[in-house]
Amino acid sequence: MHLDVQTLRDFYYRSALGRAAQRVVRDQVQSFWPDAQGQTVAGYGFAVPLLRPYLPGARRVVGLMPAPQGVLHWPAGQPNVTVLCEETLWPLETGHVDRLVMMHGLETSERPSELLEECYRVLGPGGEALFIVPNRSGLWARSDATPFGYGRPYSLGQLDAQLKQHDFVRQGHVSVLYQPPSSRRFWMRTAPAWERIGRAIPAVVAGGVLIVRVAKRYPPQRKGLGDKVRVPNPLDVLAPSPKKEPKAV
Repeated sequence: MHLDVQTLRDFYYRSALGRAAQRVVRDQVQSFWPDAQGQTVAGYGFAVPLLRPYLPGARRVVGLMPAPQGVLHWPAGQPNVTVLCEETLWPLETGHVDRLVMMHGLETSERPSELLEECYRVLGPGGEALFIVPNRSGLWARSDATPFGYGRPYSLGQLDAQLKQHDFVRQGHVSVLYQPPSSRRFWMRTAPAWERIGRAIPAVVAGGVLIVRVAKRYPPQRKGLGDKVRVPNPLDVLAPSPKKEPKAV
């Protein structure tokens, strides 16, 4: 189940807790990728809060938002770079994305396997992706007060296994958001201390969010992956499924 885009916008841009979460996650994304000079950067789900640092130097920045979620103009006051899309059929050419960020996309998808295939398709050789998901062991996945309380939370092992099945090789991972998911003044004021303690001694408390950095394995180990660019057609959803021809004996 995808959250409404207005709910996501209000959390990340209009609430103190959401702005704090955005800052922590965005700083970690930049730690993995300090810049994207001359590269194509794409975000899927509601990843746009993490893409702003790449606007000045990237060759192209695209914010992909799934149809059940809805879309909004972003960035405010600048030419729009967001697009509404079918979650498993993106309007991007095959192999043209250098950096891909997914947040609030995988855990809410009803077709995660097909979604990961689309991620693999758009990434070019040497391309990398960051998958940002609720941590199954963290407090944020147990609270409806934030968007990370919706969808299927993951453990590192579960996410790693799913990514390997789709020819992604893990390059690194980190847990973030160790503060409780509360906007009360005490928790907000002590949030930096919780983050330092959590990263130094992760056994004490589980981070609310997992960030896994992966590279595209090429050539893929799976067979039968199409190499052609797929052009989205809004009428395709109304067309009957093609019948399979019987195999010759």
